[in-house]
Amino acid sequence: MSAVRQGVGAEWRAYWSLPLVAALGYSVSVLHVYSLGPFIAPLQSEFDWTRAEVSMGLMISNAGIAVLCIPIGLLVDRFGPRVIGLAGVVLMGGAYALLGTATGQVSNWIFLWALIALAAPWTQSLVWTSAVASRFEISRGVAFAVTLAGAPLGATLFPVLATYLIETQGWRTAFSATGGIWVALVLPFLFFGFRGRRDRSREHRSTVATPMPDLTGLSLTEGFRSAAFFKLLLAGSLFAFTVIGILVHFVPILTDSGTSPLAAAGTASLIGIFSIIGRLGTGFLLDRFPGHFVGAGIFLLANVACLLLLFQADATLSQAVAAAIFGLTLGAEIDVIAYLATRHFGLRNFGALFGGLVAALNLGSAFGPLAAGATFDRFGSYSAFLVVTMVLMTGSAVVLASLGRPPFATRV
Repeated sequence: MSAVRQGVGAEWRAYWSLPLVAALGYSVSVLHVYSLGPFIAPLQSEFDWTRAEVSMGLMISNAGIAVLCIPIGLLVDRFGPRVIGLAGVVLMGGAYALLGTATGQVSNWIFLWALIALAAPWTQSLVWTSAVASRFEISRGVAFAVTLAGAPLGATLFPVLATYLIETQGWRTAFSATGGIWVALVLPFLFFGFRGRRDRSREHRSTVATPMPDLTGLSLTEGFRSAAFFKLLLAGSLFAFTVIGILVHFVPILTDSGTSPLAAAGTASLIGIFSIIGRLGTGFLLDRFPGHFVGAGIFLLANVACLLLLFQADATLSQAVAAAIFGLTLGAEIDVIAYLATRHFGLRNFGALFGGLVAALNLGSAFGPLAAGATFDRFGSYSAFLVVTMVLMTGSAVVLASLGRPPFATRV
């Protein structure tokens, strides 16, 4: 145990800032997801769109992300995550700001979200976790938790920031201001502090005889054909389809029950706060207990939140508890998938293999919000989607629990 503690301490002393900086970078990847909810009502009012038409943008962007994740993963494995991440933050900020130029034509809305589909893959979790995984072995679970806390950070700040800017500056300016403020804050930290082992090796190759890092793991063929890959793909896509669908529509779910928009945005921000708690707690558990059981147990928590929204959606306390539970489960999802990917596939081709899983997550995220919006348009409420969420989340937990012992366990 003392050797483990010494190893953990050595990793954090050497690279403590990397997960923190990577978290800022990862937050940019969810800018278009967690800020969209406050824009739904203004866009409906301006253009007389349905909620499904507004949510269609996420389907387009996330479907595009799914297509590009594996190619981006290959680029990360080839060139290192630093150059990919820096380019991605700039591209994502610009593409998001252009949403404020929407004309009301559906074809224009599709085009603007297609630009996000081209920019967002460069900021996905595979970029940031690739660098962190190359520096952390013994305490990888906690390091991933800190890195991936960038998403709940965004979930906490983006709804409130967007709502404030919409009410004070209008929805068009709010798009450009939200993206511009965040990119201007994040980019300097990434420029000076984001480097993985592959990046360091490339930077010093011309002056120091440093070989590329000896990263072990499965080949691409072995990884894509493994049972673990398909199980992680299924579990992640089911989670993303249901929970992201609810999160995007969480503010409308609450306002439909009579809550004011600003109060609903404030309650939705609890998702981000508790995602950070869930993320750090999950990282702690992953470093100490079998990851597939940890993930399965946490995924099942979402069913409790669904029940609260089904039967007590107008109660302030129930709204807050539901937001907290969704935050805890959201904090576990990508952490569990990423952590188990490193343990089942190794790091040799982590970017491409995890890119395949991220593609599945984004496909789920693409169609979940659309399905939730279509459910409301058809039935006048989100109840049916909440029931589907409980069924699919239970299935996702069962799939995770069926994973066996990983071949690339922690070396101590």
